[in-house]
Formats: sequence, C-alpha cells, structure tokens
Amino acid sequence: EVQLVESGGGLVQPGGSLRLSCAASGFPFSSSGFTFSSVAMSWVRQDPGKGFEWVSSIDGGGGRTEYANSVKGRFTISRDNAKNTLYLQLNSLKIDDTATYYCAQGWGAWAVDNVKRSPSQGTQVTVSS
Repeated sequence: EVQLVESGGGLVQPGGSLRLSCAASGFPFSSSGFTFSSVAMSWVRQDPGKGFEWVSSIDGGGGRTEYANSVKGRFTISRDNAKNTLYLQLNSLKIDDTATYYCAQGWGAWAVDNVKRSPSQGTQVTVSS
C-alpha cells in the first residue's frame, strides 16, 4: 500500500515562503512498472471553510506541470524520483493560502478525489501577521 507523508508546513507571515515535502513509500518494485516515477502526483489543500482545492500537478517525469490560477506564479511543484519525494515551493504567501496541504497520486480532480477517499496526515500552512 502506498503511503504519503507530508512535512514542511508552519506559521509564516504574508509574503513569506515555505517548502513542503511529501515522502512516498510502498510502491512496488520497479520490475512491475508501477513506481513513483510512473505516477503523476498533485498537491491538494483544504480550508475548512472552503473545502478541498486542487493546487498543482506534475507528471511522472517532472516535465509537465499545471497550477491553479490562485497559485500560478507563486508556487512551484517538483519531484525527486530518486528519493521518491514530491515538493511544493510556496512563495509570496497570502492569508488565503492558509490550509492543510495534502499530496496525492493523480492529476487534477482525480487527485482531489483520492484525498477525499483516503486522506494522509497533511501538513498545516498558516499565513498570518
């Protein structure tokens, strides 16, 4: 069973930065073809007052990325397949970015469904002055 563990959240002032990490484990051996590097990954966030929001996705090789309009130009998604780790660099943070951030397999709405179905622990990002 694939396990995803997020870290890196915290309390930051508006305009500040954070780097989130998501360590993935439990992928089958590479001989099966199903490895971390073969799976698109996403970041999804949840503000209790707003529900779940897709933030960003990246393909298995890291060459294709997509961002929600609300974070475009401020957040950067990346991955290190050798370390089975997904990252999200958050810059120019706004109060509206306050949420619990989850990583998930899949792209876009599929990733949101995966988080809803089986949420990991997430990491809390709080932006406040």
